[in-house]
Amino acid sequence: MVMDTDDPDQAKLMQHFAADRESVASEINVLQSIYGDNAIHLYHSSSRSPGSNPSSSFSTTEAIRFEVSLNLPSHEDTSIRILVSIPPTYPSSSPPQLQLLSRYIGAFGVDSSLFGSILRTFISVSGVEWTPESVCVFDGLQNVLERCEAWYEDKISKEAVGELLREDARNDVLIEPDESLITPSAINVEKDRVSFDTALPEGIEIVEAEAIVDRKSIFVGRACRISHPSQVPLILNSLMSDRHISRAAHPIINAWRCQVGNVLHQDNDDNGETAAGSRLAHLLSILEINDVLVIVTRWFGGTHLGPDRFKHINHAARNALELGGFLEQTEEPKSGGRITGKGRKR
Repeated sequence: MVMDTDDPDQAKLMQHFAADRESVASEINVLQSIYGDNAIHLYHSSSRSPGSNPSSSFSTTEAIRFEVSLNLPSHEDTSIRILVSIPPTYPSSSPPQLQLLSRYIGAFGVDSSLFGSILRTFISVSGVEWTPESVCVFDGLQNVLERCEAWYEDKISKEAVGELLREDARNDVLIEPDESLITPSAINVEKDRVSFDTALPEGIEIVEAEAIVDRKSIFVGRACRISHPSQVPLILNSLMSDRHISRAAHPIINAWRCQVGNVLHQDNDDNGETAAGSRLAHLLSILEINDVLVIVTRWFGGTHLGPDRFKHINHAARNALELGGFLEQTEEPKSGGRITGKGRKR
């Protein structure tokens, strides 16, 4: 059975599944019948290589990605967006990957802990068990809904407690506090949370290449080796905790690739500079570099650079990859020695 749809891209997706992967096509039809006709849409990724034809037929050798929009069960006015990536070997030998696209749930900004846990849905003992030849997207989506709802309700509870405390302060109630109720763990909760959100994961070392300056705009490339996709939001949060970086026009344009078992995970973010993230992803692809995160920060100098800005973004990224020794994965050093360059390590 093929999903009824007026969206030509979505119709093409379902025709591809119906022809080559009937179990996946059937699963998507079931998801639509459960969540509604408008809940599932083909995800138009910005990670296509420059110059590729977005209307070309789907390849059986690449992942298929679609977006699912769901309302929290107990908060129907609050929705989340989930990216589902189906590898070509699903369901025979690889699980799907789920990623939370929503940056906010209700009024609360999504933190790296929730983002990372959803990325690990099918590869964590606390997530959803997957076995070869079994379809599991629905189980994964339900698991994500439950975790997001629990996270959201926890945020609401903490906000309500905070509002009560602020109300007491406004009323200036002259009552001596009961110090027995103030525990060391309560005092350290906020401090610990900030430390978790901004600290680099253990063993991560970021290399920073020399800045490229053009008409007062500044481009700085950074790169680091990663071993798991869940490290990416932690690293980006750590960089954003640097005020100098966070004040840039585009602080964390990035792309990453990471091999976990037999599955290659990859993604990119334009960070407001249209198509910049996909160009970095293309750079990593043609260089065939895995287990790396590359980030470019751009400070705008007041003059529009046109296409030159993409040239500088690519050069800044490549400089960082070279400084970090990542190009040695695909190139033999000409001198037989260590690659050197200007820059520094964080």
